[in-house]
Amino acid sequence: MKRKYAVVTGGSRGIGAEIVRALCKSGCDVIVNYKSSAESAKALCREINALGGGRAVPFCADVSIEADARRLISKAIMEFGRLDILVNNAGVASPQTLLDTTSDELRRVMGTNFDGVLFCTREAAREMIGSGGGAIVNVSSMWGICGAAGEAVYSASKAAVINLTKSLAKELATADIVVNCVAPGVINTEMNSCYDEETMENLKKRTPLGRLGEPDDVACAVRFLSVENTFITGQTLCVDGGFIL
Repeated sequence: MKRKYAVVTGGSRGIGAEIVRALCKSGCDVIVNYKSSAESAKALCREINALGGGRAVPFCADVSIEADARRLISKAIMEFGRLDILVNNAGVASPQTLLDTTSDELRRVMGTNFDGVLFCTREAAREMIGSGGGAIVNVSSMWGICGAAGEAVYSASKAAVINLTKSLAKELATADIVVNCVAPGVINTEMNSCYDEETMENLKKRTPLGRLGEPDDVACAVRFLSVENTFITGQTLCVDGGFIL
């Protein structure tokens, strides 16, 4: 397989780190974007680079800032000469009711979860159009499909990502760019540490497969849609153990 070059936003921990590992194992070179977890990103890159195969390069950028998103994609072009894959994984949680959500919190969540996807995709698409195509995978959430009480803003931000995926799949198809989305269910990551043990146990019981998902479950789906896929576009793949059936 021809070597491919990728950017993974929010790639230093949790689901993002597993996506980086999966892409590098598939022979991709990857820019590992992080905002504040510098040590985690650098440790991940050292781990991957020691194994041989795909190369991992850490890069700090806040994707909710348009100029930073531009710098991130420019870094990939400077490092690799081209960009084949963009994985928009960076995201923040917001377990708050609507009445408790401030304007600042609204902007924080939408800034990373939606604006960041749009900014990075716009810059990446420009490069992919000029180099013959590529693959974009957006990480949404099952709550973006069915909504979650107590997480209205988060759910709305992830729903926006799903609809952006559909629109861009149509818009970029003529440039041979496939755009898809994965919608994780309850995944065993640090992001879910805001929930107590009882809540997590109830979510596990509501999952038909009877367990929490693991970051690697999501990473496998992303790897397929980005590395192997050439004819699936505009789709949202639920990686949720059957939760929203």
